[in-house]
Amino acid sequence: MTNILLSGANGKMGQAVTRAIEQNDLVTISAGFDINTEQKAGYPVYDDLSQVTEPVDAIIDFSHPAMLDRILDYATAQNIPAVICTTGLSTDQLSRIEYESKNIPIFFSANMSLGVNLLIDLVSRAAKILEDQFDIEIIEKHHNQKLDAPSGTALAIADAIADTVSYPAEYTYDRHSVRKKRDKREIGIHAVRGGTIVGEHEVLFAGTDECISLKHTATSKEVFAVGAVKAALFLKNQKPGLYAMKDLIAAQ
Repeated sequence: MTNILLSGANGKMGQAVTRAIEQNDLVTISAGFDINTEQKAGYPVYDDLSQVTEPVDAIIDFSHPAMLDRILDYATAQNIPAVICTTGLSTDQLSRIEYESKNIPIFFSANMSLGVNLLIDLVSRAAKILEDQFDIEIIEKHHNQKLDAPSGTALAIADAIADTVSYPAEYTYDRHSVRKKRDKREIGIHAVRGGTIVGEHEVLFAGTDECISLKHTATSKEVFAVGAVKAALFLKNQKPGLYAMKDLIAAQ
C-alpha cells in the first residue's frame, strides 16, 4: 500500500484525487495539507506540515504556487517523492523543482491527462511537417474560477512546438494594441474563461485554403486525478530525477 500526503486536499482537484484513490486498492491518503483543515474524508488535514506524523510514501500536490516551497522543503527533508501538479509556477519555482530533483524523485507535468500528453506529441509531429506553410494558433478554454492564464498546458503545447520548428518561435498573447500583419514566427496563445468548462485545448494549423485542428476536451477533473495517482505509484520506486508524463507512458 502506498501512503499519500495530499496537498490541496480540500480544493476541487484535491477532492477529485480523494475520489480516485477511493477506487484504487494500491493507494491510500494518510494525511492532507491545506489552509482549510476541514476533514471532508477519512484522513486528517493539517495546515502545518510539521504536524504530519502519519506514514508518507509520496506527495501529490494540487494546491497553489505559494505552497510550493513548503512542500519541497518537507519532501526533501523527509526524502519523499513528490508529484507536482500545480500550475502557474514562476520561472524561479520551476528552477527549484529542477534543482531539488537531484535529491528526490519529482514528477512534474503541466497536465496530468494521458490524452493531453498524446495531443502534445501529435502537435509536435504536425508542426514539424507544416511549419513552412501553416500559421499556428493555440486556443485554451477553462472555467471562470481558474486563476492563471494562459494555462500551463497551453504553454507546454507552445513549448513543444517551439522545440520542433526550425525558426525562433515568438509567443503572442494579445494583438489588439499592435496594428501589423501576423509574423510567420508567431505562435498565438488565447485564453477563454467561462462557466464550468473543465478544460479544452485546441491547436489550429491555418494554411492557404485549408485548416487542420487538433483538440482535446476534458469533461471531468477525474482524468487529471487518475493521472496524478498513477504518477505517484510510478514515482515511488524511482531514483532522484525529474520525471514527466512521457516517462510514465513509456513505463506502461
